Amino acid sequence: MNSEQCPQCGSACRPRFIQVKRVYVWSLYALGLLLAWWLGGNLLHDLVEGVQRSLLPWWHLALPVASFSAAMVLQFLSWKRPVCDSCGLGKRAVWFEIARSLDTAEPTQLGRRQALRVVAAAGTETAALIGGIGVAVARNRGWVAVGRDFFGAKVENIAPQPRPEWNEARVRSYRRLGRTGAMVSDISLGSSRINSVEVARYAIERGINYFDTAPDYADTNSERVLGEAMKGHRDKLFVATKFCVADGHLPNDTPVPKIMEAVEGSLRRLQTDYVDLIHIHSCDRLDRLFAPNIHEAFDRLKEQGKVRFLGVSTHTPNLEQIANAAIDSGRFDVLMLAYHFGMWPNFDHILEKAKSRDIGVVAMKTLKGAKHTNLAAFRREADSYAQAAFRWVLSNPNVSCLVISIYERRQVDEYLYASGTQLTSSDVALLRRYDQLIAGDYCQPHCGICLDSCEHKLPINDILRYRMYAKDYHWEYEGRRLYAQLERDASRCVECAAPCAGKCPLGVPIREKMLDAHLWLA
Repeated sequence: MNSEQCPQCGSACRPRFIQVKRVYVWSLYALGLLLAWWLGGNLLHDLVEGVQRSLLPWWHLALPVASFSAAMVLQFLSWKRPVCDSCGLGKRAVWFEIARSLDTAEPTQLGRRQALRVVAAAGTETAALIGGIGVAVARNRGWVAVGRDFFGAKVENIAPQPRPEWNEARVRSYRRLGRTGAMVSDISLGSSRINSVEVARYAIERGINYFDTAPDYADTNSERVLGEAMKGHRDKLFVATKFCVADGHLPNDTPVPKIMEAVEGSLRRLQTDYVDLIHIHSCDRLDRLFAPNIHEAFDRLKEQGKVRFLGVSTHTPNLEQIANAAIDSGRFDVLMLAYHFGMWPNFDHILEKAKSRDIGVVAMKTLKGAKHTNLAAFRREADSYAQAAFRWVLSNPNVSCLVISIYERRQVDEYLYASGTQLTSSDVALLRRYDQLIAGDYCQPHCGICLDSCEHKLPINDILRYRMYAKDYHWEYEGRRLYAQLERDASRCVECAAPCAGKCPLGVPIREKMLDAHLWLA
């Protein structure tokens, strides 16, 4: 064994190796999880919300990873400290070395111990990384339900059997778009999937005069298609686009000149000198809603005559908060909101509030949940699910118009057949029956009405969501993992008197579904 001489008595000093205290190692792991929750969660939110990917702060990933890695390294290191056997004098630690045993273990035992330490440290590091991802996702859990509702279902966007009377249907009603004063077609053109100039021109011929587009629709191709289609018709159209670029939304701190440059790019593609309306797109946070640079850019563009009105679009977990803040601010002329039959229980007061402030409301996501598999159950009774859904949305006088993605001529015919028509009892019956079909599996996000009725204080909404993960998404492991972490599970529902019965406004048979969840997840 290597030794040094004691500077006090001259006796041999033997090296002592002291491991880093575990509290420091675990503190670094805890710091990594905190950074993953905060910085990683912010990055994930921006990514899901659609912020321009080239401008995302990817360095947010580096800090939690660095913290985890530092903790792992410290598990292998120790302080080397020479200690005098005679007088006990110990020098300060002089360097780091790979941790080793100082007992009488044989070399093979040392190797085995070191191998076990490597495996343990690697396992801890892997668990920490998985945990970091988990807390980042958990911070954005509201997007899970929203994503399922709006993007997860294959939507019945057109009837399989067109009817002759739909041919060449026209817009029959125009509504005032709030204080913009514009009279817009009640059913208007969304262009997220459009790739045909002829389809857009056909829509114009049939009376559609509101076009909604964005640079990140089809990698700017949507704006190019509409630009060609609008030639000779620009003065008859109301055109809305978004503050974004081809690969996503502009971050809050984007310099004002860059924001203006992005809008000018939209003007070039649309082949126009101005747009009537520009939205802060898919907004989920107040700091983005009121980002000073975006508002300064809008004011400058408006002074230059390149934009006329400001709006905000949102179909996110914080829709109600964003909508109310936008209305209260007085800055916004138009709200573009997700709205359809059976959703957003507290939505009517938002529409009434917007109307009272003379703010236009554009409805989107109006066909949510129209799954082919479910509609097939009563196809003979449903000429057009879309027409029934549109009539329901437009039966609310506080809605200025709805926007629906159009990319085929026959969609124009079918959709416009509902223009200017009244909601009928058969429409409502159709929509209600469809809701009944999905009621057993659809737990409305942002609701929670049933929670106070549970005498065991079970997180009913969470349990039904975990059931959805396992049963609908085939994420069995994730659903069971989350369920296993609950302090109380749905086994308590077996002998419960079910005071939750009838509490769900969407008709979910709570006790039945909770017991089913336990069978899937336990």
